[in-house]
Amino acid sequence: MSRFSHPRDDQDTAGAPALEFHDVSVVRGGRLIWSEGTFTVPAGGITAVIGSNGSGKTTLLQVVLGLLPAASGTVRVLGRAPGTARVQNEIGYVPQHYAAEAGNAIRARDAVLLGLVGNRWGFGFPTAAQRDRVDRVLEAVGAADLAGSRLSQLSGGQRQRVAIAEALVSRPRLLVLDEPLAAIDLRNQREIIALLDRVREEFAVTVLVVAHDLNPLLGVLDSAIYLLDGHAHFAALDQVVDEELLSHLYGTSVQVVHTPQGELYMRSR
Repeated sequence: MSRFSHPRDDQDTAGAPALEFHDVSVVRGGRLIWSEGTFTVPAGGITAVIGSNGSGKTTLLQVVLGLLPAASGTVRVLGRAPGTARVQNEIGYVPQHYAAEAGNAIRARDAVLLGLVGNRWGFGFPTAAQRDRVDRVLEAVGAADLAGSRLSQLSGGQRQRVAIAEALVSRPRLLVLDEPLAAIDLRNQREIIALLDRVREEFAVTVLVVAHDLNPLLGVLDSAIYLLDGHAHFAALDQVVDEELLSHLYGTSVQVVHTPQGELYMRSR
């Protein structure tokens, strides 16, 4: 067991897949966004959510988070219906515009504390155990030295570390991130990607990440949910990194390049 996780009392869902979709369709404002979503995402890996602009990536996250009901079909998150209190407590979520939602004036340590006590009115006085938990998670994501800084003082990469700490502090089983690499430089992108791979193992979480560009993530991904032609699909990464599929997905010719070191990257041609 990971040193950052703990035994749970819901043993009936302990071995459940991260996500199960059966013939799911989603409607927003009377318009069908996507349909025919039937797939299972195993627990324990890193899965990307990809698709062209407007294909419904954020909508899929909202279904997983229980913010938008499926118009048809069945959804299970960690073995339970999305939106229930027990499932919500098992999900750590990092929104795309984290700092704006958290408030720039708040200190990093207090922002992470919100991940533990955010459902209560006011902070009160955190217990010694809560303070220790916050400090250990900040250290685990490489942000211990940022604890006393206000979010307004932090760079984009530093804020993303704090956001991930806040999402992890309550010991979730599923970590959901919406475009975590947006608006941060290449060095910080690489560091955040390495961090996601590390916390997946150390915190025993499944990672679901919306990504506009797959290239930075190719070294850590196991699989992808891809939204194509109005339908939701799922496949292992080696099946997704396919020139014909990606060209169709993004509406432009995509070449998959294999480097002499055995690495992959994609480029338009």
